Amino acid sequence: MKICFIYILASKKNGTLYVGVTSNIVKRVYEHKHEIHQGCFSSKYSCKLLEYYEILSDINLAIEREKKLKEGSRLQKLKLIDSFNPAWNDLYTQVCRF
Repeated sequence: MKICFIYILASKKNGTLYVGVTSNIVKRVYEHKHEIHQGCFSSKYSCKLLEYYEILSDINLAIEREKKLKEGSRLQKLKLIDSFNPAWNDLYTQVCRF
């Protein structure tokens, strides 16, 4: 069973948010941080800080969760980050253990 991640990046505290899904969070966040994919939303708005993530055991569940987060309001996303990461620390070093 391959684990998957839902994640939210931010440009800064309460800044622009980006929601994504991946099976390799370390690699994917690295790509965002170093703007490997020029012209994408996260690059355009400098969303480089990993503020939130969830670990799921099934890619289909992960994709469904990503859709629900994207459909949700900005306020819901901000509350989710605040409950998970109240200091708005960049969690990239934390996920490098995966």
